[in-house]
Amino acid sequence: MIAIVGGGRMGRGLAEALVEAGERVVLWSRREAAGGVEEAVSSAGSVILAVPDDAIPVLAGELAAAAAVRAEQVVLHLSGLHGRQALAPLERTGAALGSLHPLQAISDPATAAERWRGAYAAVEGDDRAVAEAERVARVLGLHPFRLAAEQKPAYHAGAVMIGNYVVGLAGAAARLAASAGVPLELSSKLYLPLMVGALENLERQTPAAALTGPVRRGDLSTIRAHLAALGPEDRVLYAVLGLEVLRLAREAGLDPQRADEVSQVLRSAIASARPD
Repeated sequence: MIAIVGGGRMGRGLAEALVEAGERVVLWSRREAAGGVEEAVSSAGSVILAVPDDAIPVLAGELAAAAAVRAEQVVLHLSGLHGRQALAPLERTGAALGSLHPLQAISDPATAAERWRGAYAAVEGDDRAVAEAERVARVLGLHPFRLAAEQKPAYHAGAVMIGNYVVGLAGAAARLAASAGVPLELSSKLYLPLMVGALENLERQTPAAALTGPVRRGDLSTIRAHLAALGPEDRVLYAVLGLEVLRLAREAGLDPQRADEVSQVLRSAIASARPD
């Protein structure tokens, strides 16, 4: 049996997906539980803490104080940032400790099972914990890969850029479309097919090969026109992202001299927005 502690979107999505896959699961939520957390985890072979990052060591401490965890159990958390050390209060129990981070955004628990199939999951920790994390990942249809705890912050920063910042970029693009006169009800949907197309390209090609657009072409007149049309904050956002795209354009074969000219235009836009 797997005990999941935490009744948020991730905890509920995980519980529903595991039950759908044939696992025996008990879900414990502080807001809804009739009994203590130690009752929920006592009969489980594995315990998964599906709580916010800051709550992981606190909850681990509560489980340790209640003597709720036994040496034969495995305890995992779902943080993309922290490693097994977040479970340090449970060290003295002798349980195997580790982490399992499903690399997928879950905004609705009902969609978790479908969204996880074919995605990836970072695992780390004690050998027995890693083996169980890999098993759970495969049950969910995830592709597990091992990652050292000290490398997780950089990996997780990349996950945030993709999972969160892409949504922010979609919001910024919708705002710009609305400012250009696109009806509000259309502006939030306008660029979605373009986003889907870019993602489909990335499924088949490397980022450098999938890149299109004015930076890839070295189209200075278009880039200057965009920068001129934007307000100060959006101009900086465009330019900073443009410099990252320029790395890929160079890799894809953009003429070095033209690439340097694009870099100068983008860097000038950033510099001009800095306060004196």
